[in-house]
Amino acid sequence: MANERGYSLATWTSFIEESQIRSLLKYKVKYYFGGGKPGIIPTDIFADIMADLSIRYKEDSKLALDDLNYGPTGGQPWFLKTLAKRLCDVRKIPINCEDDWDHVSITNGSQQALYAILDTLIDPGDVIITPSPAYLGFLVPAVKLGARVLTVNTDNEGIIPEQVERAIHLSKIKFGKVPDLLYVVPDSDNPKGTTLSMKRRQALFDICENHNILLLEDSAYAEIQFKNTVKAIKTLDKDNTRVAYLGTSSKEAAVLRVGYSVMPDAVRDQVLKDKGYLDLCTATLVQRILDEYYSKYIDQAMKDGVPKYKERYEAMAKAMDEFFPGGDRTDPTGGFFIWWKSDDPKFDSSEFMERVAIPNDLLYVPGAPFYPIVGHQLTEDGNDIIPSVPEADTMRLGFSYATSDVIAEGIEKLGKLLTKEIG
Repeated sequence: MANERGYSLATWTSFIEESQIRSLLKYKVKYYFGGGKPGIIPTDIFADIMADLSIRYKEDSKLALDDLNYGPTGGQPWFLKTLAKRLCDVRKIPINCEDDWDHVSITNGSQQALYAILDTLIDPGDVIITPSPAYLGFLVPAVKLGARVLTVNTDNEGIIPEQVERAIHLSKIKFGKVPDLLYVVPDSDNPKGTTLSMKRRQALFDICENHNILLLEDSAYAEIQFKNTVKAIKTLDKDNTRVAYLGTSSKEAAVLRVGYSVMPDAVRDQVLKDKGYLDLCTATLVQRILDEYYSKYIDQAMKDGVPKYKERYEAMAKAMDEFFPGGDRTDPTGGFFIWWKSDDPKFDSSEFMERVAIPNDLLYVPGAPFYPIVGHQLTEDGNDIIPSVPEADTMRLGFSYATSDVIAEGIEKLGKLLTKEIG
C-alpha cells in the first residue's frame, strides 16, 4: 500500500485496525467495564518491595548494576526457579522444579508469547482452531500472519470437544490440512468467562495427541478463581510434547508485562529465538520485583484479592439480572468478564456504545471483535465450514476494575438504557 511519499506499507496495515480494546482506553468514563484492567493490585506490597530494593541497591552496587542491565532472553535463572516452584506446587505442572526450572521461560507479557508462538508455527494457509468467540489478542495476530482461523461452537462450559473433532475432519476435506494449533483459555476464558471441566480438558488433550496438534493453553486467569480450581491441561502432558502453557503476572500481580510459559522444547527454543529479535530481553529490574512478589507475597495477595473480585462479579451479575432486557449472560466462576447476548438479533452493541453508552459515561467492549475479521466457522450441526460471521448483538462486560458500588450503579444505568433501546 503506497503513500504520498512513495514508499509502501505492509499489506496487513490496510485491513487490520487498531485493537478495539486498546482504542477504548482513550475514553475516560465513570463506569468503566471495558478492557480487563485489574483493579485490585497489592500496591502496598509493591511499594515495600521497591523500597527494600532501593536500600539493597545502595548497599550493593554490583547487584544494582546487574539488575539494571541486559540479561538472558528467556529470563534470569533465579526468577525462572521461583516461577518453576510455583508452577509445580500450585498448578501441578509436571516438571521437576529443582532440575527442570529451565523449562520455564518468560516473555514481555503473555501477549508476546502468543505472537511469538504464532510467528514460530504458522505459515500462510495453515489452520488454527479456536473457540467462538475467542480472545481478540490471539485472533488478530493469527489473521495478520496468514492463518486460516476455524472457529467452533461453545456453550456454558466452553469449547465443545466433539466440535473440535469435526473441525479437524472438515479441515482435512476443505483445506487439505490437519490444523497446526488449538487455542483455548480454559479458566474463566476471555471473553465469555467459561471454564472447561476436567472431562473436556482430557478430551481436548486426547484429540490433539491423536492428530498431532499443538494445544496452546492460555491460563491468564488460573489464579483468579472464586471456586475450586480445575487442573491445568498441561498436567496431562507428562512428556512436555503436546501443550504450550502460558501464564501472566498481569492478572495475579501487577501489569509489569511479564508472561511465563512451559512449552515443548522445540517450540520454546524457536519462540525464544523470535523473542530475541522482538525485544532482546525482559527488563531484569522487573524480574527482580516479581521474584520478590512470587517468592514471598503472592499467596496472601491472592487470598485477599480474589474474594474482592468475586464481590465485584456478584454486584455485576445481580444488577444485570435485575435491569438488563431479554438476553443471556454467562455465569463465570472466576476471571474478569461476563458475556451478554441480546434476545434481539438486530441489536448492534458497537453502534449502541458509540451513540448511547459513551455519552452516558459507560464503556464496555462490543462482541464483534472477538470473532475473526477473516475466517471460517463450523456450522451448528458440525457438517460444514462456512465464512465466519461476527455476532454484533453481544458484549463483554469487565468487572475487574470498578468497585462494587460503581458497578451496581453503572450496570443499572446501562440496563435501563438498553431496555429503552430494545425493550
